Amino acid sequence: MPASPCNRICCLNHSDVCLGCGRTLQEIKDWHTADRKQKLQILQQAQQRLIAQPQFDIRHPAVNPSE
Repeated sequence: MPASPCNRICCLNHSDVCLGCGRTLQEIKDWHTADRKQKLQILQQAQQRLIAQPQFDIRHPAVNPSE
């Protein structure tokens, strides 16, 4: 069985897509009951979402001391 793509960067965007793994909230919920074929489909769709979306930078922006 394919392993979960979760990388512990769990943050959903406005469309309920995880910025860490690219899965939708529903796909995350369905992962444990999905069969092999369904998991492979989820993985493919999640990968496509990550490629299509600019990555979210979770680091805090640098602070300019002069501000």
